[in-house]
Amino acid sequence: MNPDVAIDIFKSTVMFALYVVAPFLIATLVVGLVASLIQSVTSMQEQTLTFVPKLVALGGLMLLLAPWLLRSLSEFTVMTIARMGGIGQ
Repeated sequence: MNPDVAIDIFKSTVMFALYVVAPFLIATLVVGLVASLIQSVTSMQEQTLTFVPKLVALGGLMLLLAPWLLRSLSEFTVMTIARMGGIGQ
């Protein structure tokens, strides 16, 4: 077993997970910041005013990015399975 290949597969998996999750984290951060700014300006401290816009933004982003996500995940899975053959040698 070659530990360098296993470490490289693990590293690429972690980086790919960050690559896939980054658009959702950025969208949640921006929507939450705007909602908090609006709450500060209007002095309305209701928790649902931050939760609902984030939920709607994430749902819309999931629908928008679904083809990219499926293509990226399938390409990564095929590449990772192909590289796993190097671990057993």
